[in-house]
Amino acid sequence: MIIKPTVTDLLEIFDNRFELVIVTSKRARQIAAGSTTLTKVNEKSPVTLAANEIAEGKVVKC
Repeated sequence: MIIKPTVTDLLEIFDNRFELVIVTSKRARQIAAGSTTLTKVNEKSPVTLAANEIAEGKVVKC
């Protein structure tokens, strides 16, 4: 099974892996706490949902 988006795809949006991990984990915690998802991807994992939101440009670094 291939996971989309890949880390390589996401690193095109961020300058480094550390920044990617921080933004993804922060958004995943928000989703796990009940925040409305911004993507239409049907997935249960908050981390995967967060990664998809980032890939779609719906979550940006602050």
